[in-house]
Amino acid sequence: MIVLMVEDDKVLSSAISDYLALDNIEIDYAFNGESGLKLATQNHYDVILLDIMLPKLNGLTVCQTLRQRGISTPVLMMTARDSLDDKLEGFSAGTDDYITKPFAMAELYARLYALIKRSKGQVASKLKIDDLTLDLDKHQAYRDDTLLELSPLSWKLLLTLAQHSPSVVSKEELEQEVWGEETNANNLKVQIHKLRQSVDKPFNSPLIHAVPRVGFVLKGDN
Repeated sequence: MIVLMVEDDKVLSSAISDYLALDNIEIDYAFNGESGLKLATQNHYDVILLDIMLPKLNGLTVCQTLRQRGISTPVLMMTARDSLDDKLEGFSAGTDDYITKPFAMAELYARLYALIKRSKGQVASKLKIDDLTLDLDKHQAYRDDTLLELSPLSWKLLLTLAQHSPSVVSKEELEQEVWGEETNANNLKVQIHKLRQSVDKPFNSPLIHAVPRVGFVLKGDN
C-alpha cells in the first residue's frame, strides 16, 4: 500500500509514518497543500491522508480540485475541526472519511484499510465491536450468539454508532444521519433508550455510552 500524507505537522507525520511502517505501508510526504496536490495529480496512491489546515492551499481546496480533475483516490481528512458544519464541508469537498485530532493510531489504520477495501469493491459484510456483530447484508445484530430484536430505527442508530466506533458521535450527527431534517428534541432520547434495552440491558457489560453534553459512543472494554 502506498499512502500520500499531506500534513504540515512534521512531528505528527513522523509518528504516523513510524506506525504505518510496522505494516510495511509506504508513505509519500507533502508538507503543504500545493505540493500535495501536485503529487496526488502526478502519481497513483491507494489513499490520501489530508490535513485541512495547510500552508499555500488548504485541504478542502486540494480535495475539491482533485475531484474536479477526475481523481477518485480515497481521501481521509485529518483535522482538529470537529463540528458538524466542518465535517459536512469536508464531505462536500469530496472527502471519503473524516478523522478528528487527536486520534488513536489504531483507528487511523482501521479507517485507511476500510477506505481501500471500499474503493476496490471489497466492503465488509459484517462489523464487529467487542462481542457485538452487525450483519450488514441481513440487517441483523448479535451479541455473542444472541440475536437482538431491533426496529428499523434502532438498527439505523446502531449502525451509525458502529460505523463511527470507537469515536464519539454527536447528538446532532445522529439526528442528521437517522432522521435528516425530520426530527425533534425527544426522538433521539427515546430511540437511544429503546436501543439500550436491546443491546445492553440483557447483558453484563454495556456497549452504548453517553458522553455528557456531546453524544454517544459504541465501544467495549477491550
